[in-house]
Amino acid sequence: MGKRVRISNDSLNSYGFRVLTSGMDVAQYNRNPVLLYMHERGNVVGYVKDLKVENNEVTGELMFDCASELSERCKKQFEFGSLRMVSAGLEIFETSEDKDLLVTGQTRPTITRSKLFEVSIADVGANDDALVLQRNGKVITLGRDGDCDLPLLNNNNKQQKTEEMENKTIALQLGLPETATDAEISAKLAELKGLKEQNVSLQKEKENLALVNITNLVTQAIAEKRLEEKDKDQFVELGKKIGAEELEKTLKAMHPAVKLSSVLGHQGGAPAGEQKYTKLSEVPADQIATLRSESPDEYKRLYKAEYGIDCEI
Repeated sequence: MGKRVRISNDSLNSYGFRVLTSGMDVAQYNRNPVLLYMHERGNVVGYVKDLKVENNEVTGELMFDCASELSERCKKQFEFGSLRMVSAGLEIFETSEDKDLLVTGQTRPTITRSKLFEVSIADVGANDDALVLQRNGKVITLGRDGDCDLPLLNNNNKQQKTEEMENKTIALQLGLPETATDAEISAKLAELKGLKEQNVSLQKEKENLALVNITNLVTQAIAEKRLEEKDKDQFVELGKKIGAEELEKTLKAMHPAVKLSSVLGHQGGAPAGEQKYTKLSEVPADQIATLRSESPDEYKRLYKAEYGIDCEI
């Protein structure tokens, strides 16, 4: 009975990702359970016997064929314990960033579907579960000097740089330093939103006060006989367009309507000590008839002053 070794399991490797045993296809490998040296094609040193997938891990027994000096040396070193690392060669089919599949410290996606295509004896790996991966035809070697082509979780370098630039631009536009955190940017945006809502409220209040002022000016003008009641709505709308100040100037420039009787006085005579007209020709033509009927004495006075003779009415 050979020594059983762990080929792969669900643990987190030093590159920050995991390979789920439940999603690993080993059917093809079982048909050709080749054992390589350091993942090198052409350096076959034996095969893997009794491959098992259970308890979230893949295990097997290493059988060295001793058909080459390399194989014989690997067997001796493996038995002695100086060569003990086993590494799985996997082809990646599917990865996931689902939070339910992540463990503490994981920085890269979980490989949820893969295929085992070779197993190697290795000297120094990234950890006790060293792997070699293949994705889209490209080999990803996870050893001491290997690189990992899997992206960081939620990280696309180009997208990350773009987001960082956008955050800097937003921060500067908000009057914050470009190093402002997301929390500081959010707080500033909330502050500006509050000021905007307050400004809208104040603007509405200002408009209401302006309308009250305009309405009062028009009402006062009506009371002073500068306007008629029927013109109220028209001048209120005018005030909305030109403002209360300009409306007030306009209304003050309008003379109050005066009845002829208030100018000439009552009972046919002008108020004591005051005579508006000195002769008939000074009276507006459209008021002469009214003057003749409502103030006959004043009409006679002005007639005589104009023509030098008395007028009989």
